[in-house]
Amino acid sequence: MLFYWPYLLADYYAVLEKIAAGVAIFILISSLDDLFIDAWYWIREAYRTLIVKRRYMPLTPEQLREQSEQPLAIMIPAWLEYDVIAPMLENMVTVLDYRQYAIFVGTYVNDAATIAEVERMKRRYKQLVRVEVPHDGPTCKADCLNWIIQAIFLHEEQQDIQFAGVILHDSEDVLHPLELKFFNYLLPRVDLIQLPVTSLERDWYELVAGVYMDEFAEWHAKDLVVRESMTSVVPSAGVGTCFSRRALLALIETSNNQPFNTDSLTEDYDIGIRLARLGMKSIMARFPVQFQVKRNTWFGYGRPKELTLTMPLCVREFFPDTFRASYRQKARWTLGIGLQGWSQIGWRGSLAHKYLLIRDRKGILTSLVTILAYVLLAQFILFQAAAAAGWWTAQYPSIFANEEWLSTVIWLNVIAYGLRLAQRIYFVTRLFGWVHGVMSVPRLVVGNIVNFMATARAWKIFLSHQIFGSRIVWDKTMHDFPNAEALVRDRQRLGELLVAWQAVDEQTLQSALAEQAQRSVPLGRILVTRGDLDEETLAEAIAFQANLSRIHLNADLVQASSGLVPVDLCVRERLLPIDAGKGKPMLVAAAKPLEAEVLEELRSLLGYVPEQRIAREGEIAAGLRLLRGSSYAFQDNGMPLLGDILLEKGLVDPDALAAALREYRPDQHGRIGDFLVTQGVVTRGAIHEALGVQQRILSLAEA
Repeated sequence: MLFYWPYLLADYYAVLEKIAAGVAIFILISSLDDLFIDAWYWIREAYRTLIVKRRYMPLTPEQLREQSEQPLAIMIPAWLEYDVIAPMLENMVTVLDYRQYAIFVGTYVNDAATIAEVERMKRRYKQLVRVEVPHDGPTCKADCLNWIIQAIFLHEEQQDIQFAGVILHDSEDVLHPLELKFFNYLLPRVDLIQLPVTSLERDWYELVAGVYMDEFAEWHAKDLVVRESMTSVVPSAGVGTCFSRRALLALIETSNNQPFNTDSLTEDYDIGIRLARLGMKSIMARFPVQFQVKRNTWFGYGRPKELTLTMPLCVREFFPDTFRASYRQKARWTLGIGLQGWSQIGWRGSLAHKYLLIRDRKGILTSLVTILAYVLLAQFILFQAAAAAGWWTAQYPSIFANEEWLSTVIWLNVIAYGLRLAQRIYFVTRLFGWVHGVMSVPRLVVGNIVNFMATARAWKIFLSHQIFGSRIVWDKTMHDFPNAEALVRDRQRLGELLVAWQAVDEQTLQSALAEQAQRSVPLGRILVTRGDLDEETLAEAIAFQANLSRIHLNADLVQASSGLVPVDLCVRERLLPIDAGKGKPMLVAAAKPLEAEVLEELRSLLGYVPEQRIAREGEIAAGLRLLRGSSYAFQDNGMPLLGDILLEKGLVDPDALAAALREYRPDQHGRIGDFLVTQGVVTRGAIHEALGVQQRILSLAEA
């Protein structure tokens, strides 16, 4: 046996060659499929450039804005999205250049953290509706969406409106301002409108996250475009998809009121094919817009640049940046498209459609074969190194030498792989610059390893379900959302912000602004006093503008914090100290951001500048009364202070009142009303009138 081991290696090497020959043939067939898609795309692009684009004027943003707005609904399924749902909604409402829309967020009864965040945003945004899935999660995304659809139609009945379209988004999506304008322009002529999806830019060294940048840059710029032109079928990407009202009604009628397939983990892919079979029109929409990006150059060693990129209107998001999260997410895609799609959708359709179904499903094998090719290549390299060192000498004649056609197959694969790399580099560079274009080459290998693990996991889940009946559920992917540095938020003026939030309409705002010009009273106070706005929404808007956190006050909290700051300072500057706990710096609550002079005074007093929190005006007023000994504080429905009434009634000059309050000291000057009269700020009759208003409010509270 000792003398035969060189021949055992020779036998093993011969087996490797036979396996390699089979793998090479398989890869060539798959490569021909990719090359066909490439050829179709570039021929189509040449035709459109030379003929189509010369005949038609391109659509402009002005044309989108001129179109009358139709009511639109946005649906967001949320399971364990408590960490990203609030900033996503905040960014959406702030960014979107649209008015006639409502947002429906679906939450599960056993997801208290997400419910709390959505309810907090609901108090801020009047166009937000929380939809409760009446059973525990996770189930599947389709189940959550079906409950949202029911809530949307119920909302239509209650509000006597009809939504022209319903847009699907996830809780990590970053939207472009013109998105709803674009959908509005195309509705109701198109039944499914799919925007491209792309990854937000990552650092060059983030290999796993970079794989998503590469794949979506090519898929949504080329593959989906080819699919649409070949078959007029566009599968939904699960985000950035707009369904017409006609499409949803047709799906409901044919699916027992369940438009999304709860038996599939890729209900987005499934629904696009079902709509095509119902004769609905779908498009992969590409409308050029501009994005502002900040990009590091020369692998982070060059100077950062701020660029204006022209690229298709799209949905951007952060995809997973860890190996485990990535392959688990992709396993869901592979399971839904490759395995469940095969068993549920079958092979119906035209020849072109069947070809694309084969292309979708080949990944359940090609991902495995690709890693097998890597393993074979590694072993061939080791054998050649051993031969060069003289450690391995026994070898049978190579089948690749005897069968010249196999060598041709190998060289064709090399050429096809080179073309594959060229395609990937081109599409990635076009979106993300040459640094990421270069990095897409090593990331192709990383992506193949991720896809292998995803496919293996998909097969495991599918076979376990088929053999043992194991339940297939929503495999949660934790999401990220850009922080303040990565995403610039537009800090609008208060009035514009309230209109964008749909807290007030434009006519109400203009009326309040006219009143403000006459009375010199803060805009928010005018809106609240007239009943056009509630204090909670006003406080949320002020907090958003100043990028400060909210706080909710009560008598116990105010009493526990009394004595931290002199009462006269609290009354004068309308602030309340808040004890943050043992060993922690004090907080300060106010109804609006404090002036720099006040913060400096607090720094001199405390030795540090306390963090600010925004509270409702009524809570601040109640807290100040509590500090001054009122037994009715926090029990009088937010009774305004004397100075507030004087301002609202136009009985005092705001600047004169502010100057007097800076001088006022309760222990020295006694009652505030007497002090203001003594200083000549108001008349005694004005004080009596304001006290009468306070008394009437107090009487109502006691009643």
